[in-house]
Amino acid sequence: MTPQRDPGPSVKDDEMYEKLRDEGNSKSKSARIANAAAASSRSEVGRKGGAHRAYEEWTKDDLVKRAREIGIRGRSTMTKDELVRALREH
Repeated sequence: MTPQRDPGPSVKDDEMYEKLRDEGNSKSKSARIANAAAASSRSEVGRKGGAHRAYEEWTKDDLVKRAREIGIRGRSTMTKDELVRALREH
């Protein structure tokens, strides 16, 4: 383990910050996660995502819009299944 680094007064959970930094996460990402954990509880931090429906339930128009947002090329000629696959691979 690396020697303790002082993350500064803005980090609320020094122990978690250090663990995340040791895992190779950036300073800002480590601080964000550590502060989120301190604001709620560590077990709740990872449960916040995953709020949207599965891509198979989206309309083709919605899939094309999302593909445009993230810059997938060739999206206008893709089938719905191809769009789903491209979005998951991106």
